[in-house]
Amino acid sequence: MTHGIDLFECISPMDYRYYGRNSELKKALSVFLSENAKVLYQAKVEEEFVKTLARKKVCPRKTAIEVSRAVKKIKPEEVYKEEDKIKHDVRALVNKIRENVSNESKRFVHLGLTSYDVVDTANMLRYKHATEKVIIPYLKKLEKALISVSLREKNTVQVGRTHGQFASPITFGFAMAEYVERLGERIKAIERAKDSLAGKISGGVGASNALLLVYNNPLELERETLKRLGLKTARHSTQIVPREPQLDLVHALISTFGVIANLADDLRHLQRSEISEVYEEFGKKQVGSSTMPQKHNPITFENIKSLWKEFMPRAFTLYLDQISEHQRDLSNSASSRFVPEIFAALAFCTERMSTAIKRLKVDCKRMKENFKKAEPFIAAEPLYILLALKGHPNAHEAVRRLTLKAEKKGVSLMDLAVKNASLKKYISMLSKKELSLVEDTAKYTGLAEKRTIATCRHWEKELKI
Repeated sequence: MTHGIDLFECISPMDYRYYGRNSELKKALSVFLSENAKVLYQAKVEEEFVKTLARKKVCPRKTAIEVSRAVKKIKPEEVYKEEDKIKHDVRALVNKIRENVSNESKRFVHLGLTSYDVVDTANMLRYKHATEKVIIPYLKKLEKALISVSLREKNTVQVGRTHGQFASPITFGFAMAEYVERLGERIKAIERAKDSLAGKISGGVGASNALLLVYNNPLELERETLKRLGLKTARHSTQIVPREPQLDLVHALISTFGVIANLADDLRHLQRSEISEVYEEFGKKQVGSSTMPQKHNPITFENIKSLWKEFMPRAFTLYLDQISEHQRDLSNSASSRFVPEIFAALAFCTERMSTAIKRLKVDCKRMKENFKKAEPFIAAEPLYILLALKGHPNAHEAVRRLTLKAEKKGVSLMDLAVKNASLKKYISMLSKKELSLVEDTAKYTGLAEKRTIATCRHWEKELKI
């Protein structure tokens, strides 16, 4: 039981299996994304609007005080009971506020507003706060963990892989720095998107028709109310705020989810039995398989990818919600209620990945063994480049043919190269340093170390972590 709710009677796996079982995360998210939070944020918008009316002397100051006190008494379950009676969610909230103010003050509650002045503004505000207080801090925590691994492994030589095949050497730190870069860029995109969220106080069709009867400068009412709430004002709105800023934020969240899922997939593959270059430490009592006791399945990384598969397509729903007929229709009223689950899923997977990265171990012995398998042929690229620089007219083709012979005979490429009469002249022109690159390909890692360090230092500075 949690807060009087039996999680196992919930229908959504998000509640009973994922974030709902993490009490710290659940508490952090609930403040902004729960149904309680939704109602209380809407009440806050109603309260701030009446405060603005009082500052503009449209209503007495005591009305604003009464409304503030009434808002503090709001209980979402009571609002829902009222909605069951009248079949309108926002008017139910208004009624519950009005119940707790004087008759003189009742008329100023929600005066001139439409429901989506309250709903859209409250949603944009709570999404902004959830992003600032939960999503970005969790992502920065993951970024910091990735930077730590990248710098720790900046010199750990690993065979690169493209198309599932051995490629040129890199370092494991360089491989991880890819995700430092991508995640850093997504964090900045999320920051930009959340700062672009805007609210509205502009009435039923967005033209401030009713509000102009309330006050002679309704734009001033709108700007001041939203400024005190901490939101930008939509330059133009209908009954709803333009969908694009919210869509931009959701896109940034889901594309960030994709970066984390890609990282999970890479680390999952590196744990394959035939690769086994990394592993996540198992708990003392952790079970990998219900029937094969020896197994250490990469459950964390598989789980993250699986959750991404569920939530990535939800971006399409937000694109569908971008369309609203004329000044507004109700075709997004149900679908938009599921947006908070995207925040929750990303936060859960980010926290889980952070823990996994901190527990990630590199099997250096296995990494060297895999490199040795690839080593006889890794020399092909530096050899062909150096031969071409020494004047060989068709170095790529010459080396390509040699690799085929080397594979067939099961010998080293360089063993064949030094014995090849047509290459002898060009190989004799190689310097000691150049020869070392083709004879000891572990040194052929290019700028992997330098670029890893530069990437990590950039994002430490940029994100102040």
